[in-house]
Amino acid sequence: MGLCNFSLQAPIAFDAFSDNRTTGAFILIDRLTNATVGAGMIQRPLRRAANIHWQALDVTRQSRAELKHQKPAVLWFTGLSGSGKSTIASLLEKKLHAAGRHTYVLDGDNIRHGLNRDLGFTDEDRVENIRRVAETAKLMADAGLIVLVSFISPFRAERRMARELMNEGEFVEVFVDTPFEECARRDPKGLYAKALNGEIQNFTGVDSPYETPERADIHIETTARAPEELVDEVEAWLKERGYC
Repeated sequence: MGLCNFSLQAPIAFDAFSDNRTTGAFILIDRLTNATVGAGMIQRPLRRAANIHWQALDVTRQSRAELKHQKPAVLWFTGLSGSGKSTIASLLEKKLHAAGRHTYVLDGDNIRHGLNRDLGFTDEDRVENIRRVAETAKLMADAGLIVLVSFISPFRAERRMARELMNEGEFVEVFVDTPFEECARRDPKGLYAKALNGEIQNFTGVDSPYETPERADIHIETTARAPEELVDEVEAWLKERGYC
């Protein structure tokens, strides 16, 4: 039991529980299992929203992008651990940087050393992990950058949330499609061996689900193909659409 503050994505109507026991109570439902996982009573609204106003700025995202001579984009690399996301994102950034583009890579492991160091690997923590990264990527795109996000991001709903945060045409989902067996064979960090032996819990593809993209903007299959070839494919896609 505890006292919590809630921040929601959309406004809701409610009353204090002391005023109305129906509209002042709530339950929490797990979106994956549809099971009730919590319940509570509402004491009062916070006054933060009434005191916070959006500050209009004179320098726009368009002017920042024009200064860099590029079109902002968020390339969201998703796939199983060991699929090659980070390798491809790093090589692509290197190539774009050499061509004079302004880029930044947000890598799943690196972010967990700082911004998301307080999060674990439960389904709930994974959702929050992606929410924070999506908000960060949005700010970087607003600064006119080409952002390369390399995260397993196993749930379609969270990848859809990230897309909806961005401007139209700014979010590019890149599905790095590598079979589970190949990822487990590569096992660059030794994680699959530990997960299959029960030493690691909540590991994607073993005891935590991965929902494959239904309509990825770019679908690359890594089996029997060199990373450099895959990078050329992504770069060509970006050039055809005026991103770089």
